[in-house]
Amino acid sequence: MEKVKRYRCKYCNYIYSPLRGEPHRGIPAGTAFEDLPLDYICPVCGATGKGPIGAWGFEPWEPTRYACKICGYVYDKKRGEPLRGYPKGTAFEDLPEDYTCPVCGLDPKITSFYGPVGKAQFEPILDV
Repeated sequence: MEKVKRYRCKYCNYIYSPLRGEPHRGIPAGTAFEDLPLDYICPVCGATGKGPIGAWGFEPWEPTRYACKICGYVYDKKRGEPLRGYPKGTAFEDLPEDYTCPVCGLDPKITSFYGPVGKAQFEPILDV
């Protein structure tokens, strides 16, 4: 699996992710940062009056922590989950596809309501 290349605005910390794109601005999911239009403006800086911060105001960003959207558990690359066989330094992307949240993913009541609580229920955390 190819690593997702995300970019962070150096001024407001907005994260551009090709996984979601910006459909409300006509940029479909799957659009690589390099393929953004030449007149691309940060949607947060442009909307909050910081001026027209273009693609030049972004830098590559790689998350190291991910939070479960169901229970808030944080997977941290520095910590890993050694008791579950994922040593310190294991990137979230390198976890197996059948990875489940160690908190709510093991609770049958939660999984019966939400379904399997796997990698798709986690989102990256911005550390600034």
